[in-house]
Amino acid sequence: MKIKKLEHLSEIFHEYDAFIIDLWGVMHNGVNLYNSAVRAVRELQSKGKRIVFLSNAPRPKKKVVEFLKKMKMEDKFLENVFTSGEAALNSLKKNKFGNKFYHLGPQRDDSLFADIKENKTTLEKSDFILCTGLFDEEGENLQFYKNLLKNYINKKLVCTNPDLIVHRGGEEEYCAGKIAEVFENLGGKVIYFGKPHKEVYLSCLKINEKTLVIGDNLRTDIKGANNMKMDSIFITSGVHKSKTIDEKLIEKLLVEHNVTANYFQKELTW
Repeated sequence: MKIKKLEHLSEIFHEYDAFIIDLWGVMHNGVNLYNSAVRAVRELQSKGKRIVFLSNAPRPKKKVVEFLKKMKMEDKFLENVFTSGEAALNSLKKNKFGNKFYHLGPQRDDSLFADIKENKTTLEKSDFILCTGLFDEEGENLQFYKNLLKNYINKKLVCTNPDLIVHRGGEEEYCAGKIAEVFENLGGKVIYFGKPHKEVYLSCLKINEKTLVIGDNLRTDIKGANNMKMDSIFITSGVHKSKTIDEKLIEKLLVEHNVTANYFQKELTW
């Protein structure tokens, strides 16, 4: 299937009942909302379409909603927000991977396990490793994590954000998915929560709705759409922006990631 350039979402929106939209890279860049994307969501909502924001944020959805409100996103758009962190938390509360965990990630993600913080322990004493990202003081040094984890590959690593990288403003940062990749390369087993894995979609899909996925990450958003057999729009100005200069490069990138998308837009535009 050859991907088509889509000038305006208004050309095709009537074909779909619901829209699963990524947040970081589509709606904002970690610092500011994208006005064009906000307008598109406003138009969809005014036409009675169901909008779901599905994020690989390793935090409870209430924290993501607070973050979006700080960027001045209107409350009326925030009825359906789902996160990989929330999906992971539901499993953690059921002790699916054991009781005691070691938290690998920045302190700002502590809100994820606030209800079960008494189960946090050292790497040595833990039943499993809960990875939400990288430590603030070791944000770039992957060798640090190889050394930290190499003797603990007998434990499972629970990854609450399968993304490898994200752009915060103009800066590129590693995500939890990068640490999961390191752990797998060491021979460890990773449990993933979030896109592209099917489980995270089951909480936000409705039967008999034709759904369009809109995302900027081929590994997670578009692969997830493929896994769920849903149509998709690839937003090219997000995580892959350095490799999507023209249509031929976009086609090549899709092949490299073994995914297909129906449409592409530089940014979400009504």
